[in-house]
Amino acid sequence: MPAGSTAIVYCEAQFGEQDGKTANGLVRHSEKYEILSVIDSRHAGVDSGSFLDGSANGIPILASLREAISHAGRIPDYLICGVAPADGLLSDAQRIVLLDGIARGMHIINGLHEFLNDDPEFAAAAVLASVTITDVRRPKEKKDLHLFSGRVFDVTCPRIAVLGTDGAIGKRTTATLLVTALNDRGIRAVMVGTGQTTIIQGGRYGVALDALVPQFCSGEVENQIVAAFEGEDPDIIIVEGQGALSHPAYLTSAHILRGSRPEGVIVQHAPGRRVLGDFPMMPMPTVSAEVALIEAFADTRVIGVTVNHENLTGAQLAAAIDEIELELAVPTTDPLTRPADELVEMVLQAFPALTAAPAFRAA
Repeated sequence: MPAGSTAIVYCEAQFGEQDGKTANGLVRHSEKYEILSVIDSRHAGVDSGSFLDGSANGIPILASLREAISHAGRIPDYLICGVAPADGLLSDAQRIVLLDGIARGMHIINGLHEFLNDDPEFAAAAVLASVTITDVRRPKEKKDLHLFSGRVFDVTCPRIAVLGTDGAIGKRTTATLLVTALNDRGIRAVMVGTGQTTIIQGGRYGVALDALVPQFCSGEVENQIVAAFEGEDPDIIIVEGQGALSHPAYLTSAHILRGSRPEGVIVQHAPGRRVLGDFPMMPMPTVSAEVALIEAFADTRVIGVTVNHENLTGAQLAAAIDEIELELAVPTTDPLTRPADELVEMVLQAFPALTAAPAFRAA
């Protein structure tokens, strides 16, 4: 990768929406890039953190690429495509903005299914401007992919998968917050990503599963878990989920369950969502139905539920949490509005031996 880390995130008309999940994730957490601004003319002039979570983060939302460059005071190193539509393709208007970024000398980070290095117009523009295009979802050569091997059974630390009842529902955000909270409590936690956003954020271990031939999906999850275990010697591994096991189109959860063999699962649910995000003809599953499906499909148990508070008032959120805890008898919390300790206690209740971790005792 080129030197430098400053970046603008392009997310026109999608920031804060489900199809803007890559941009949403990057302003919340980025280890790899210094995010300078987000482009979305609908919300120009607003702080991105205040808009998303009610807490300012100093990353402004601006109206155009020109304005974002002017705000930076120079040409930033990267222009990141922060939109993530269901079809994974660029519109004509989006192409124009990314090509403009190339012409100005910015390297492109692309997380879509459409590989821009294979597009003659983008490839030629990158050569002329002496910049790179990184297609994050491009898989390795098939000879370098892994089938499931059983090596995951040699991983001795607990593994928790954060699954959900829909796509773009907050699984990655919950997994990231959980890893941070566990490490803050002295429990060495490592995250294994399964989507393009986690890779763009700078996750050390991960693979964009939805770009792979299905035969290799569980093996690639297993391979990343083994790499994280051998490379970090963690007390626990948190695996990011994708889609939902019940979803009619996003079926990657099945490969995650098979490849990671988690001892525990946390289910992310949006009680205020009535239909699936990208498939409005499909009603949302109940959280109890999803829990039953997960526990029937895999040799695991659901240890807690995390709630996405979209479309809920504070009172409705509290009522939803109480209702889920009463129905399922598992800890339930909202990771974005309630204390991070609630996430940690959810894990410790299921895996009390983690309190014997050396760093935990020292803390």
